[in-house]
Amino acid sequence: METVVSLDKAKVILDSGIEQATALIQDKTELDDLLTKVQTKIQETPVLGSAAADFPVMLQMVKGYATKEYTNVSPKVVAALVSAFLYLVKRKDLIPDSIPILGQLDDLAVIAVALKLSEPELKEFQRWKASRETA
Repeated sequence: METVVSLDKAKVILDSGIEQATALIQDKTELDDLLTKVQTKIQETPVLGSAAADFPVMLQMVKGYATKEYTNVSPKVVAALVSAFLYLVKRKDLIPDSIPILGQLDDLAVIAVALKLSEPELKEFQRWKASRETA
């Protein structure tokens, strides 16, 4: 078993969930359920939670897109984020989470790829959100 998941392998994992993610984005109830499970997962996984400080923004942007409150983001970026969330909570891990620290490496790699793909949009979303809060 490979103990470290490469970013290339993480991208393949992320890409494999795009179709499912795109469909899930259209179902508000299922998407809300997924976002709730992701929030629970990051709270229960200290290694993942500390390394993924951008999770709240990622979750908020996906929710804003799904509710059409915020649409200034590529549907491909939203699908990539949802695909990463699906991997975290629903798909079989390459390295089981029950293995301390190593079990979160594949999760971290998938999130790192999703974060890299969505970074400009996340920054724009944060600016948009900040401007609404000060208005």
